[in-house]
Amino acid sequence: MAKARKTRNERKSHLVTIGPREIETHGLGTGFWNDLYHRSMTVYWPVFFGSAAALFVILNAIYAFLYWLGDDPIANVAPNLPRPLSLFYFSIETLATVGYGDMHPQTNYGHLVATVEIFTGMSFLAVMTGLIFARFSRPRARFVFARHAVVTTYQGQPTLMIRIANARHNTISQATARLWLFRLEHTKERDVFRRYYELKLDRREHPLFSLSWTLLHIIDESSAFRDMTQDTFFDVEGTLILNVDGVDDNSAQRLYARQVYGWRDIRWQHRYRDITSLSEQGRLVLDYTKFHDTVSEET
Repeated sequence: MAKARKTRNERKSHLVTIGPREIETHGLGTGFWNDLYHRSMTVYWPVFFGSAAALFVILNAIYAFLYWLGDDPIANVAPNLPRPLSLFYFSIETLATVGYGDMHPQTNYGHLVATVEIFTGMSFLAVMTGLIFARFSRPRARFVFARHAVVTTYQGQPTLMIRIANARHNTISQATARLWLFRLEHTKERDVFRRYYELKLDRREHPLFSLSWTLLHIIDESSAFRDMTQDTFFDVEGTLILNVDGVDDNSAQRLYARQVYGWRDIRWQHRYRDITSLSEQGRLVLDYTKFHDTVSEET
């Protein structure tokens, strides 16, 4: 039996996406019940409410069946409705702890089932309240990342640039950005490892991030990106991972966001199109319709 269970676990697979690459893992427990809280927090809202509604119906159907097994345990069952349907409606009233008063338990068996169902309903309501509150109260950043990172010349030096913006236009204090390079490397023993290196950013902290922010990494002799070309970046399965965090001044909550750039997402010898201009009133204008645009250095 243990050997069969081990074989089933070995067959379980899970798909992980890192940038443009899909990785399949085997041997880890990925069953539905292994991390139910994480699944409840990460599924889409329609799936969350649909699953909760399905569970609510199933629980009431089970308790209606238990009432049906008893010898007339519920008083004042509606004569104009089928008995199973009336017991199902009574189960809904009991599970939700509503109790309209028309139907009520009249035997010890009915009281026993109703007691267990009330406890189940209170627990179900507490869990659902906690999950919904956790999902609604979870801070979400609305940072906009440029679709493409660019490698261009800045101040006479080759530079890797990534442009980001705050879509809410509110103030993010203590904003910090960190950029990482993931790549494959071969050892002298011909083993293959996936290594990661932090790419130093010029002005990696922003004291008042509310509009746009262009991150710069100077590609010098100390940079892990120094030998990278478009072909080399593809050969080593390179990936750029940008992490940005800061404190929202409105909610006083710390926000996190991450963007991943694969080899298809980098424009070599390109620069970002300028999004700034002046209005007729002399105001600075930021045109976010050009936020993702890049132009070749030749132009």
